[in-house]
Amino acid sequence: MKRINRRTFLGAAGAALACPALAQQIGAWQPSRPIQLIVGYAPGGGSDIIARTIAEACAPIIPVPMVVVNRPGAGGALAAEFVARAAPDGHTLVMHGGSESTSLPAFRDVPYDPKKSFRAVIRLTRNGHVLSCKGGPNPTYADFAAAMAAAKANPGGVAHGSAGIGTLSHSIFILMERAVGVEFLHVPYNGGGPALQALLQGLTQLNINATDELGDQVTSGALKALAVASEARAKAYPDVPTLRELGYDIVADNMKGWVGPAGMTDEMTTYLHDRFRQGMQTPTWQRFMERVGEADGYANGPDFQLSMDRLLDSIRAAIKRT
Repeated sequence: MKRINRRTFLGAAGAALACPALAQQIGAWQPSRPIQLIVGYAPGGGSDIIARTIAEACAPIIPVPMVVVNRPGAGGALAAEFVARAAPDGHTLVMHGGSESTSLPAFRDVPYDPKKSFRAVIRLTRNGHVLSCKGGPNPTYADFAAAMAAAKANPGGVAHGSAGIGTLSHSIFILMERAVGVEFLHVPYNGGGPALQALLQGLTQLNINATDELGDQVTSGALKALAVASEARAKAYPDVPTLRELGYDIVADNMKGWVGPAGMTDEMTTYLHDRFRQGMQTPTWQRFMERVGEADGYANGPDFQLSMDRLLDSIRAAIKRT
C-alpha cells in the first residue's frame, strides 16, 4: 500500500480549496458552477420575490453565484418539466409547492411525476390561503356561515374567481364544495391578481388568495376575510378563523421551497438544505418574513414532499367525487 506523506496530503488539500472540482473528488460535495434557481412564474410575483430574497440572503454562504431564471407558463408546469429533465448534479433547482405540484396534476396529465420526478431540498415559506369577499361598510357577507348559506340557497349562483383552471385557488373551492355541500360558479382568470381585481370590482362574490397576495386590502377594509385554509390562523389576520375551526378539515397552504431532479445525492441535498436554512436565519430573510407577516415556513426535504403529496391526494379525491 502506497503511503501518502504529510506534505503530499497538505498540498492536495490546499489545491482542493482552490478548485471545487477537486474538492468534490476528495471531500464532501459542493457546487462547482453557478446554481440555476428556476421559477415557473413571471418576474415580480410572489414566487419570484421569494427566490430572489433567499438568493440574496445566501450569497455570502454559498460560494457560487445563484441565478434566478424565470420560465413562466402552464401554471408552473413548464419550469417543473425543465428541472425534472435536468441533470441531477445539484446545480438546478425549481421553486415548488404551488399549483404545479399540489393541484395541476390532479386536473390533467403533466410531463413529470409530482411525487417521483424530484428530490425536495427545503421548504422556505408556508402562507395561508384567505377566503374573502368585498368589504366596506356593507360587506357582501357578514361571515363564513353567511357566505355558505347564500351558496346553499342559490346553487351555482355565487361566483368565485381563481388564478385559472387547475390552480390551487380553484381546487380549494372544490374542496369547500365537497365539505360544505354547496355549488359555486367558477370564473377563472389569468392569475391571482386579475381574480382579486374582479372581486374588488364586484364581478365575483368570493375569492381565495395567499396572504402574500392580499397586500393591505383586508387591513384597509376593502376586503373582508372570512376564513383561512391553513393549520393555524394567519399571523397577519389573527382574528380570522381557520376552516378547521369552522368544522371543515381543509388545509391547503401556499408552500414555496426548492426541489431538484430525482437522483440528487444525499450529499448534494444536505449541502443545499443546510445553507438555505442558514440563509433563513439572516437579517435579509427575517426582514422579508416580517414584511409579509408570516411565521417561519421551514420544513426539511422529506417533510416538504410529504405535505405536497398529501395536498395533491386530497384534491385528486375531491375531483373524483365531482
